[in-house]
Amino acid sequence: MPRTLSYILILIGGIIAIYAQAQEEQNQYILIGGIVILMVGIYNISRNIPSKNDQDDTDNENLE
Repeated sequence: MPRTLSYILILIGGIIAIYAQAQEEQNQYILIGGIVILMVGIYNISRNIPSKNDQDDTDNENLE
């Protein structure tokens, strides 16, 4: 999934979650949907970030 789409999902999910909580009668289904969209976007972004441990392992192999 393109990184731009992930950022858009985060933005849309955050807006939906804030909108659902701002109403007097909170619609829990809309709030949960917004949080799910937000989390899908965050997951897609974090999936592309390399692990710190993986980077340390490759640095140690280069030194030997």
